[in-house]
Amino acid sequence: MKRCVIPALCLGLLSATAAKADTTTGSQAFSMSRVQQNAGQYGQYIGSNVRGMDPLGSLGGNVGYKNTGSGNIGAFNSGTGNVGAFNGNDNTSATSGNRNIGAFNGNGNTGEHDGNTNVGAFNGNYNGGSFNGNGNAGAFNGNFNGRGNR
Repeated sequence: MKRCVIPALCLGLLSATAAKADTTTGSQAFSMSRVQQNAGQYGQYIGSNVRGMDPLGSLGGNVGYKNTGSGNIGAFNSGTGNVGAFNGNDNTSATSGNRNIGAFNGNGNTGEHDGNTNVGAFNGNYNGGSFNGNGNAGAFNGNFNGRGNR
């Protein structure tokens, strides 16, 4: 009889532990709304950090391949404080195409203060005039605005 009691007690203890684990890791802990909320918060943090970003500005250099300007990380970036690839290229003003994160942001702008502080891909490109294509997150936002102004 003793041999049957000990395994039964162990089985009961495991069952109780498993039941407790189910209540602590239920669907609410991993709900989609919680994931979306966290992603939104991280997006806000990135956006606020990007506005004042000048990576490696104190060192006066760039990290990556074929970067020009100051404080760029990645490859083929121009302007100031870009992270990723192909950001801030072929702008006619030094106030355009700066502080972007992602790829293909802030390129080919002909005005002033165009295509800045974008997060994602293909944002803030080919704008004319002033203050166009700025502050976008996601993809394919703020492109081809104000071309008739210049």
